[in-house]
Amino acid sequence: MRLPINHFDLLARHYDRLFRRPTDDPLVRLVAAHDGTSILDVGGGTGRTARMFRNAGAWVVVCDSSLQMLRHAAERDLPVVCADVTHLPFADEAFDRALVVDAFHHFAYPTPELAQALAPIELLRILERDGRLIIEEPDVGRWQARLVAVAEWALFMGSRFLAAEALVDRVEHVGGRCVHLEVLGFSVAMVFRKMAPGDQQP
Repeated sequence: MRLPINHFDLLARHYDRLFRRPTDDPLVRLVAAHDGTSILDVGGGTGRTARMFRNAGAWVVVCDSSLQMLRHAAERDLPVVCADVTHLPFADEAFDRALVVDAFHHFAYPTPELAQALAPIELLRILERDGRLIIEEPDVGRWQARLVAVAEWALFMGSRFLAAEALVDRVEHVGGRCVHLEVLGFSVAMVFRKMAPGDQQP
């Protein structure tokens, strides 16, 4: 059951000032987008990450469940879709890349266990053959990330943080292959390739 308070609707106006991306963002390298690359930014909120790739020539759609966050993304002339990650309103193989930045732990509806089990299935489904899924999450092995987890618990945000190894196992179990894992400060970035039917894990 959803909580009566949507924290991101409340944060939307101030989100970009409170949570900044680095100037030399390593996601640019990890996503490896080029002119014409199609990207679905799931949990993309205000479009703070999506605009980097739009400016590089990619076609980026911001998908989020907070209407107020999406309003700010739309003001940046980004295409927006209000949807839940467990039921993405896109055709199979619609995108070259799927991007989840600091959002996987917020996938919690109807329960975190169910949402985080269904999310990788949907994220891989909308990727074209050999497409890439990039997930960046706080590294729960670091005290800074544990502090964030405690703060979100105290705010009743319903967050559920997974260790990188558990998240990799979850995605690989449903058809992704982790081809790169990199520590970024107190976050971990994981790049998955969508496996074709019949591919075998190494």
